[in-house]
Amino acid sequence: MSEETKVEMVETQETLPVEETMATVFERDPDAKLVSMNTLLEAGVHFGHPTRRWNPKMGKYIYSQRNNIYIIDLSKTMDCLTTAYEALKAIVDKGGKVLFVGTKKQGQEIVMEEALRSGSFYVTNRWLGGTLTNFKTIQQRVRYLRELERNEQEGMLDLHNKKEATKVRKTLAKLTFNLSGIKEMRKLPDAVVVLDPEMDHNAITEAHKLRIPVFGIIDTNADPDLLDYPIPGNDDAVKAIKLLVGILADAVVESKGGVPMYAFQKVEGDEKTMEDAIKQIDKETAERIAAIRAQKKAKREAQEKALRERNKREQSKKENVPVHEEKAVEEEKPVVSEQVSEEKPIEAKPAKKTRAKKAAEKVEEKPAEEEVKEQE
Repeated sequence: MSEETKVEMVETQETLPVEETMATVFERDPDAKLVSMNTLLEAGVHFGHPTRRWNPKMGKYIYSQRNNIYIIDLSKTMDCLTTAYEALKAIVDKGGKVLFVGTKKQGQEIVMEEALRSGSFYVTNRWLGGTLTNFKTIQQRVRYLRELERNEQEGMLDLHNKKEATKVRKTLAKLTFNLSGIKEMRKLPDAVVVLDPEMDHNAITEAHKLRIPVFGIIDTNADPDLLDYPIPGNDDAVKAIKLLVGILADAVVESKGGVPMYAFQKVEGDEKTMEDAIKQIDKETAERIAAIRAQKKAKREAQEKALRERNKREQSKKENVPVHEEKAVEEEKPVVSEQVSEEKPIEAKPAKKTRAKKAAEKVEEKPAEEEVKEQE
């Protein structure tokens, strides 16, 4: 080996990031818990759906209910999460690849970030029918996507006319939107992690047809039998999604020799229980009710105060009228009455005589004329 190549190897070893060198040194504490109860409580993993929306199969994972909302038993969540963590790590230890699926709006970015952090594949925008069961056709579209990207980089699209170039770029954008997360997936994944089984049921159905194990978060409104490794927890809160998906991504990271970000983290303070969680919920509910009542009371008092001030202003206007204004009002009153008295009364116009009245008057005048002639 020449001296130049030796120098290049030394430089590359010295310039390695600190995280990559520390990744190989990570050793798990055998007594450490995967996740603490305090961490799950702070993330809000224990909050389920309203009591009117629930699946009876989730009854074994429900601890209680408060304010018409089911409370998930976090002790069972910890057990299921540990089982799923070890199973996913074992799959990756054998060289398996993982596909993260999360098309729910509040979890799209989280699923993409955790998949990229763990070096896995992801689908966050739309699950195309046949992504797993018709994998050959999907691979053809992926090859076409790569071809369009290569043409775009080389400037080949500029050789087309404007209409054709616009059409090709729209196709490129659409394929990128749907296939960017599985563009490097050469074969079927060995495990699928689903965020919401109700929303991504098509992915679960295809995975079951191909006998691919499915991991996922299961809320109180879903069926836990759909998943091979269900993890009861809140699948709506962003903090809960980030914690649970992050722990599953840590299984992949640890298997590849990396440092977990959420798993096996030490937490200061006493370990809490579900009874402490229920007490905390009751306390927060009482504080929220007291705050609402105080707000309503303050609003009512402000309205009453504004009404009193308005009445006071109107009363002061009536009482505090200046003397010269009162005299002016008294002098104006008789003048107005005199003017009205001096005005001539309006004479009524005589009504027009009808033809019948005129005929009756002529009949009355005729006998009077005959009497005058007789007297003469």
